[in-house]
Amino acid sequence: MALSEQERKLLEQLEASLMAEDPQFAETLRGTSSLRVHRRRATLAGIGFVVGLVLLVVGVQVHPVVSVLGFVAMLGAAIVGVNSWQRVAEDPEEAHAQQGRKPSSQEFMEKLEERWKHRHEGDS
Repeated sequence: MALSEQERKLLEQLEASLMAEDPQFAETLRGTSSLRVHRRRATLAGIGFVVGLVLLVVGVQVHPVVSVLGFVAMLGAAIVGVNSWQRVAEDPEEAHAQQGRKPSSQEFMEKLEERWKHRHEGDS
């Protein structure tokens, strides 16, 4: 069922107000977070690397230029993939925020601190 003109305008106004009030939440709802973009780039780079490897091997049989193109494709895919993967790894807070929990190392440290406080409170 298609939206009427009035409903479309109302929806656009709601989207605009949401973007104005909470841009991060709106970006999450839109599904284009930087984490997803970098994961997608890393995946595509992996596929590009495999394609480059195939070109490299096929080029040995067909023509050396194809091998060179395969190597260049592998090199480019590796660079893009490593950069994207590093950006994914650099932002564990965002990854765990999307899952709705803290990173496990922080949880572990907080538990240790709580135990330490309880021990010292019990001794005094």
